[in-house]
Amino acid sequence: MTTGDFELTMEELRVVARYAAESAQEVLPVFEGAVPGDPRPRAAIDAAWEFVNGARRTKLQRVTSLDAHRAAKEADTEVARLAARAAGDAASAAYLHPIAKATQVGHILRAAANAARVAELNAGDDPDVGDELIEQARQRATRALRDVLSRYPAAPHGKGRVAQLMSTLDASLRMSR
Repeated sequence: MTTGDFELTMEELRVVARYAAESAQEVLPVFEGAVPGDPRPRAAIDAAWEFVNGARRTKLQRVTSLDAHRAAKEADTEVARLAARAAGDAASAAYLHPIAKATQVGHILRAAANAARVAELNAGDDPDVGDELIEQARQRATRALRDVLSRYPAAPHGKGRVAQLMSTLDASLRMSR
């Protein structure tokens, strides 16, 4: 794939999608508990796993990603919104762009940061819980994922807690390369 600043192979995209899907899968029950009967985040995660497991990337990943993000906008609680966003990010990871922009890092790491924030909120907004999940996400990252991440600039710094968690994860993955 040479339509950007560097090359990304399908196998590398599958590595990224696996990482995002693993994080989103962890918090899917949070969304489904808060919004029973809304299948959109589960469909996005299923589409991500189809791609991870060797299927071609198709319109399915794009459509289910957008649907999961719509579900996030409609959810009544922050934890449900974050869980649905993680699912949408998992499906969209198949379309990570090979352009050297910091915003692309979100496609790699935001699902893990959202999952960590969900855990924090479920533990009474305890930042230690989020930090522990970020450490677990760091340990779960493969060399191939870190190699892909290294092609991008550092994650953008943001004011929100999800952005902080993502920046922490990004920095720790770059140091452990």
